[in-house]
Amino acid sequence: MELIIVVLFSLLLLLLPLTIFFTHWLLFSSKPKTQTVNHTSSVSVLPPGKMGWPLIGENLEYILMGRKGTPEKFIENRMNKYSSQVFKTSLLGEKMAIFCGSKGNKFLFSNEFTLVQSWWPHSFDVIFPDLKTSIKEESKKMKAFLPKFLKPNSLQKYIGTMDLIAKEHLNMYWDQKDSVTVLPLVKKYMFSLACRLFLSIENVDYIAMFNDQFETVSAGILSLPINFPGTAYNRAIKASMFVRKKLLEIIKQRKIDVEQNKSSTQDLLSEMLNSPDEDGLFANEVDVTSKFSAMVIASYDAPGRALTFVMKYLAELPHVYDKVLEEQTEIAMSKGKEVLLNWEDIQQMRYSWNVVNEALRFVPPLQGSFREAITDFTFEGFFIPKGWKIYWNAYSTHANPNYFPDPKRFDPSRFEGKGPAPFTFVPFGGGPRMCPGMHLARVELLVFIHNLVTRFRWEKMIPNEKFTVDPQPRPANGLPVRLLPHKS
Repeated sequence: MELIIVVLFSLLLLLLPLTIFFTHWLLFSSKPKTQTVNHTSSVSVLPPGKMGWPLIGENLEYILMGRKGTPEKFIENRMNKYSSQVFKTSLLGEKMAIFCGSKGNKFLFSNEFTLVQSWWPHSFDVIFPDLKTSIKEESKKMKAFLPKFLKPNSLQKYIGTMDLIAKEHLNMYWDQKDSVTVLPLVKKYMFSLACRLFLSIENVDYIAMFNDQFETVSAGILSLPINFPGTAYNRAIKASMFVRKKLLEIIKQRKIDVEQNKSSTQDLLSEMLNSPDEDGLFANEVDVTSKFSAMVIASYDAPGRALTFVMKYLAELPHVYDKVLEEQTEIAMSKGKEVLLNWEDIQQMRYSWNVVNEALRFVPPLQGSFREAITDFTFEGFFIPKGWKIYWNAYSTHANPNYFPDPKRFDPSRFEGKGPAPFTFVPFGGGPRMCPGMHLARVELLVFIHNLVTRFRWEKMIPNEKFTVDPQPRPANGLPVRLLPHKS
C-alpha cells in the first residue's frame, strides 16, 4: 500500500512544470561528477553521486532493489560508477554520504562522538518517543549495565535455560509435524527466549500477546513514514503505545515486589532499574519502557532472521549440513541424555559458528546503520558537511571480492584461523556502538542449531524461493520446509 502511494506521488511530480524538470536535470544529471561548496574561504569537493528526484531522492530505487532480493546492487552500482570509498545520494529525505569498504567502516567506527554520532529517521523517534537523552549520554548509560548482563561470563549461567526453552519450543511446534514455515517459528522461539531472560515472563498466552505487538512495531520501524490508518507505520505507532503501557505496568509491579521483598529476580529489566548512571541517578520508568522496547526487538528480530538463513543454506548445501551434524552429534554423545548444554559445549561448536558467520556475510539481518556528521570533516579527499547523514552498509565489504574472494560461494572456512581482515566483516557493526548483544546472539543461535540438527534434516518446499528486503531481509514465503526426523 505504501509503495503504491509513493509511486503515485512520483508520477504526480512528473507533471510539474517543465522548468522544474530541466532545473533538476541540470543539477542532478546521472553522469558521475563532483560538486563544490564554499567552506572557510576555500573550495571543498562533495562526494560524487546524484541526489535523485526532488523530495523522492533515490528512495524508490533503493526500495525496489531490496524487494527484488538484490539490495547489494544499489551499493555496488554506485561504487562502480562514482567511488569505491564514498558517494552521495538522497535517502529518507536527507542528504546522505554512503561510506564504503573497510576504510569507510574503520573511519566511522573510530570517530564516534568526535566526528559522527548515531542517527535514526524521525519515524524512529515517533515510535519510541521517550528516547530524549543525547546519543553520547545514552551510550554511556547503556554501557553502565548491559555488559554486566550480556558479557560471556554472565551469559554462561543462562545456557541451560536456553537449552530447555529450545527443547520446549521444538517439542511444541516442530515434533510430529511434516512441515513448518521457518521464519515465524524461529522468531517465536527468539521472542520467548527474550521474554524469559529479559522479563522473567513464562506465561505462554502473555508471551503470544506481546509477540504480536512487537512484531507490528518491528515491521513499521523502517517502513515509509506515512501515518495513515492501515499503513505499517501507523500500526507500529499504536502497537508501540500498547507495548510501553504494558511494560510500565510490569515495571511498577516489579518495584512493588522489590520493596516488599517478594522478588529477587535478576534479569535485564532489573539491571536497567537498579543500575545508576555515573552521577548515581536511576532511569525513570517511562524512559526505560522505550529503551527496553527497542532492545527486545533487536534481541529477537535479527537473530530470528539470521537463523532462518542458516537453515536455508543448510538445506541447500548437504555437505555443510553433514559437518554441522557431525560436530553437534559428537557434543551430544559426550553428555548424558538429560544433561543440558554448558559453556564448554558452546566453545566446541566452532564449525557451526563459522556457518552462522558465513550466513551473516551473505545476508546480514541489519544491513547497516546511520550516522550524522556533528562537524565538518573530510574523508578520502571529499568534504562531508556538518548535519549530513551518513550510511554504512555491510554489503560494501561482505559482497566485495577484494575482501572475500568468490563472494557468492558459501564457504565457512573463511572464518577459520584469524578470519576476515579487520572492518570487513561487520554484521554487528563496530566501534563504541557495536551491538552489545553479539555474544547473546552467538549463544542462542548455537543452542538452537544444536537441538535442531540433532533432531531433523529438512528440505526446502520451494526450491527457488527468493528473498526480499522489506525493509529487513526475509525469504519471500517465510522458508517453508519439509521435516525429516532422524531415525532413533
